[in-house]
Amino acid sequence: MDHIDKAILRALQNDASLSQRELADKVGLSQNACWRRLTILRANGVILGETLRLSHEAVGLGVTVFVMVRTRFHSHDWLSQFREAVLSIPHIVDFHRLAGDYDYMLKIVAKDMNAFDGIYQTLISKVELDTVTSYLSMEAIANNRDMPV
Repeated sequence: MDHIDKAILRALQNDASLSQRELADKVGLSQNACWRRLTILRANGVILGETLRLSHEAVGLGVTVFVMVRTRFHSHDWLSQFREAVLSIPHIVDFHRLAGDYDYMLKIVAKDMNAFDGIYQTLISKVELDTVTSYLSMEAIANNRDMPV
C-alpha cells in the first residue's frame, strides 16, 4: 500500500458516500486509476465493505454496556454455542475474545436499563457462564474511530 492507497482509505473512512469522481479528485487520480486501486484494495481484503454510522440516541439506544465474561469452559463445542448465542442477539454490537483476566468482552446497546436486563437474561439463558461483570458507559468520548492509515 502506498501513500495514494492510504489517502483513498482515509477519504472513504471519512465519507464512504463519495462518488468515484469525488474520491478521484480528492486523492489526485483519474477516475479509472482510482477505480483500479479500489478494486485491488477490495480484492486484497483491505476494504471489507461500506457501512453507515448511526447515532445510538437517535435510534432509541441510549444505553451502552460493556459486559466482561469469564468462563471455565474452553472447548470447541462450548465456544460454538456461546458464539451462536451472542450472534443471535442483535443488541450485542461488538464481541471480542480476550487475553487477560476476562475471556470475552461484549458491547451491548439498549433502550434503557430494563431493556439491557432483558438482553442479559436472554444471554445467560442460552449458555452457561462463570462470571459476568457489566460496566455502564457514561459517555462515548471516542466511538467507531477511523483506522489510522
